[in-house]
Amino acid sequence: MSQPQSPDRFHEDKASYTVRGAGTPDIDAGVEAIRTTLKTLPVRPGVYRMQDARGDVLYVGKARALKNRVANYTQVDRLPKRLQRMVAQTRSMTIVTTNSEAEALLLEAQLIKRFRPPYNVLLRDDKSFPFILLREDHAFPRVQKHRGARKYKGRYYGPFASAGSVTRTINALQKLFLLRSCTDSFFANRSRPCLLYQIRRCSAPCVGRIDDADYAELVQDAQDFLGGKSTAVQKKLGQAMEVAAQSLDFEQAAVLRDRLKALTFIQGSQAINADGLGDADIFALATKGGSMCIQAFFIRGGQNWGHRSFFPVHTAEVAEDEVLASFMAQFYEEVPPPRLILSDRAPAECELMALALGERVGAKVRIEVPQRGARTRLIQQAQRNAVEALDRRLAETTTQAKLLEEMVETFGLDGVPDRIEIYDNSHIQGTNALGAMVVAGPEGFRKNAYRKFNIRNPDTTPGDDFAMMREVFERRFGRAAREDPDRDSGEWPDLVLIDGGKGQLSAARAILEDMGIEDVCMIGVAKGPDRNAGREVFHMLDGREMSFPLNHPVLFYLQRLRDEAHRFAIGAHRQKRSKALTVSSLDEVPGIGPSRKKALLMHFGTAKAVKSAALEDLLRAPGVSKAVAQQVYDYFHG
Repeated sequence: MSQPQSPDRFHEDKASYTVRGAGTPDIDAGVEAIRTTLKTLPVRPGVYRMQDARGDVLYVGKARALKNRVANYTQVDRLPKRLQRMVAQTRSMTIVTTNSEAEALLLEAQLIKRFRPPYNVLLRDDKSFPFILLREDHAFPRVQKHRGARKYKGRYYGPFASAGSVTRTINALQKLFLLRSCTDSFFANRSRPCLLYQIRRCSAPCVGRIDDADYAELVQDAQDFLGGKSTAVQKKLGQAMEVAAQSLDFEQAAVLRDRLKALTFIQGSQAINADGLGDADIFALATKGGSMCIQAFFIRGGQNWGHRSFFPVHTAEVAEDEVLASFMAQFYEEVPPPRLILSDRAPAECELMALALGERVGAKVRIEVPQRGARTRLIQQAQRNAVEALDRRLAETTTQAKLLEEMVETFGLDGVPDRIEIYDNSHIQGTNALGAMVVAGPEGFRKNAYRKFNIRNPDTTPGDDFAMMREVFERRFGRAAREDPDRDSGEWPDLVLIDGGKGQLSAARAILEDMGIEDVCMIGVAKGPDRNAGREVFHMLDGREMSFPLNHPVLFYLQRLRDEAHRFAIGAHRQKRSKALTVSSLDEVPGIGPSRKKALLMHFGTAKAVKSAALEDLLRAPGVSKAVAQQVYDYFHG
């Protein structure tokens, strides 16, 4: 695949153009808009976007020959009902030409994840996958959990199915190889070993309990283990334990024995036997009741690094092999594909998919559908997991639907809410204040829609929950009113839950009325006497109050919504507070970069001491020139 900056690589801004149509929202107008676009289309690979009258993306597709593919949409009678509805809404198209069909497939997945069109199959899982990072930018490499962009130098191992899988593996690495997990600043400021050394989870390189060569050997063993050479590591540990025992070094032999037991435990705890498989992903698809589940197992170095269930949406009237192909393309937009992908069925355009993924990773990728042998047993296990996960999902959805219907009847709502927003505030005596919004729907919590609002209005009195609520509501609903006044996007709430009683609910209503919004349904959730869970009182806008028996399912559901908002608010506040602790008044001094800030803090101990230091004292700090010392002194004393 061509490099990102190479002259022969496509650039979307340069290679794209839009042909806009006009007319009333009907199928004839849609066909006319498509025919207008056809006049400009080349017979070459590319990606096309269908857009409605507002310019919102309805569908993203790729083609080997754009002109031929797009022409199919003008033959309306041959299209399924789903695509007929799409054509009826189409008013313009944007075209992006590419160098190859494989490149078009990769761009299609990228654009689907960016625009989330309503007529594409969507991988509804926005949470990035965790990896293990073994840093290489330090004399004593650190092992840590990592998400997001790969900005650090080191080796990345993953993906893992969950943060829990990563945590368990890192704990195992600490037991086995005694690698440090602390930050560089913590490492640099140690004068004695920490608790992890005492419980035999770290070799304490920070205070010289192990030299560079021996630590490098531990790092190599960890790389071998993560790379699938666990048997070799096991043999090495066994031989070292025998040598220690023969030398009567029983303390060292005991340490090695414990490490060997930890390795044996990890090998025995694998949920599936993937010996000899190397690096591979395993997929199986199950369908029932109009819903689909794709089960994924992640095998790296012959070890099972967990599994996850995915429930793609917009799958009605879409063939299973097309759903699987769309899923794979979007999944590997975020995750580097392994050399081998095993599946219970071939995805649509299987060879093209393998070629495109190979270009993405820079190596040959094989997609196989096993027919016999040990690999079929892995597929069968993935299929069982997919069916069980889908059954659980459908059972939960049915239960959830019943709960929502009962809630509608209890509170007298207009209908089953598709979007419920729950709000909570978090602060400690007014500091690091923020508001949190959690979103739920018939399918459960929508974590990609969660939002946090930093309270930044200087007129807000610290600790004033009513003023904080006003700022949050003005920003949330003010933006919604500006961007979606017709409420067509589905981003307006059908029900808002306020953590508070009659006073908070009245204040929330007044805030929205000041903004000209008077039709948002709201309920206040007040804690009961002595703040006991189960004795909550629910306040409605018409003045009614309601409580439930302790074991009522609607009460449990509403408690779960409120508790999730509280959990999210507390977590966001803790993160903000932790970040604030690393901020220093030295950050505000112009011309003081990280190295000079560190030199001043290392010399004086605290930012407060720097602030009160005399000019002569500043000049004595190592690495601080006369000009810098004068600049710091003038900033704090000028």
